[in-house]
Amino acid sequence: MNLDKTISDILIPDPHRIDKFKKNKIGLFFGTFNPVHNGHMIIANYILEFSDLEQIFFVVSPQNPFKKKSGLLEDYHRLALVREAIGDNDKYIAVDIEFKMPKPSYTIDTLTYLQEKYPEKEFALIMGSDNLQNFHKWKNYNQIINNYKIIVYPRPGFTQKKYTDIPKLEIINAPLMEISASFIRESVRNKKDIRYFMPEHAWNYMKEMHFYEK
Repeated sequence: MNLDKTISDILIPDPHRIDKFKKNKIGLFFGTFNPVHNGHMIIANYILEFSDLEQIFFVVSPQNPFKKKSGLLEDYHRLALVREAIGDNDKYIAVDIEFKMPKPSYTIDTLTYLQEKYPEKEFALIMGSDNLQNFHKWKNYNQIINNYKIIVYPRPGFTQKKYTDIPKLEIINAPLMEISASFIRESVRNKKDIRYFMPEHAWNYMKEMHFYEK
């Protein structure tokens, strides 16, 4: 497993990866991915195929300001799991940009950095409908809704209300996924074989490293 690739490998031209830089509509799928599972992959697949996005970045977050850090796998291991899940599909890229940013990480800071550095690209924010409940509490909320498209997918137990204060909101009818990372972790601790809930290579890497077993 090569853990040396960073955001620079993705966005700085390289003759072996040049096709990636033709993509200008990029969805940013933020998450701790602790661990990544088939629910994440199905949502990303659906949004990419049923929206105008050309590529999706899985932005692996070191710390969610609304979640406790306890039980969070090391950053580079979660990044490795996402890379294993994606494989060689160039439409999806694991991004570690937030690893080098101040913690806790705030979405607006990452968006601002990317937009300033790559002004020719159009970034959109991907989030679950549960995040809309507290979206107004996010740092610089107004700056996000005024400058970025927000693509929302359904989450169990959260209705998709109309949010008239979000001008660039797109609610997409993706499958309702009830798989959660906490379910994966708890099942592994209880020695359950749930290999079909995760991409095969990510599952194999997790088992090889004995993640979440204690």
